[in-house]
Amino acid sequence: MAAEGKAPTAGEYIVHHLQHLQNQKQAAVVDFSVFNLDSIFWATLLGVVGCFLLWRAAKNATSGVPGRFQAAVEMLVELVDNQAKGIVHSAQSRKLVAPLALTVFVWIFLMNAMDLLPVDLLPSIWHVAGPAMGAPDYQRVVPTADLSVTMGLSLSVLLLCIFYNIKIKGVGGWVHELFSAPFGDKFYLYPINFAMQLIEFVAKTVSHGMRLFGNMYAGELIFMLIALLGGAFTLSATGFALAALHIVAGTAWAIFHILIITLQAFVFMMLTLVYVGQAHDSH
Repeated sequence: MAAEGKAPTAGEYIVHHLQHLQNQKQAAVVDFSVFNLDSIFWATLLGVVGCFLLWRAAKNATSGVPGRFQAAVEMLVELVDNQAKGIVHSAQSRKLVAPLALTVFVWIFLMNAMDLLPVDLLPSIWHVAGPAMGAPDYQRVVPTADLSVTMGLSLSVLLLCIFYNIKIKGVGGWVHELFSAPFGDKFYLYPINFAMQLIEFVAKTVSHGMRLFGNMYAGELIFMLIALLGGAFTLSATGFALAALHIVAGTAWAIFHILIITLQAFVFMMLTLVYVGQAHDSH
């Protein structure tokens, strides 16, 4: 970070907060031997929390007048189930796809919601605990602001789509579709059709992960910039003005960001349903 005994500059502050806790230094632009340990920890923890909340709601469900928590979960389940019925027409497939979509929404919402915590809250705790355990002083707590997490999620959806393509159409049927769609079952169109199919799969997978990552990374960065306003406080008119702007801007952006984190979780869930639904359709 900054030199010992000196406060970091704005640039050093942001660069430090954008650095992941990793198992080793990244040696290349693409290095699959590097693991972002903070993203793995928080994503796993929030996944467990999400599953626990859903399990608790199911365990305590009553046929009488529901409490607020049960009512909220029932509304969410009904919303996801209705969307799944409208997109995935196979009742057998929906037995897996609908609960999966619900889990995806809850998990991504919880990961996104970590952005609402004060920027320096958990990193400050790690600033003391991490070096004491011999770990680097880096900690990012929003897993969906990590490209490796969002692309991992989108790749999982791609694998699920390939699974349903093969399950519904058979290996032969799917391979035939790869070469005959979208321009027709003519041998001279096979190379073009296959290239278009590959482009479609790659484009859907990359855009699926990049959309979530881009929105959450930008939101995280804006929170850091707002935090710098508070860090510029001094006993002067300018300092008080910056502190007031920090409070107003932080509050306004946090309120608006509640919509963003919910919308991005919903969009990712809907695209998952759409892509799986497309895997059931024949071209």
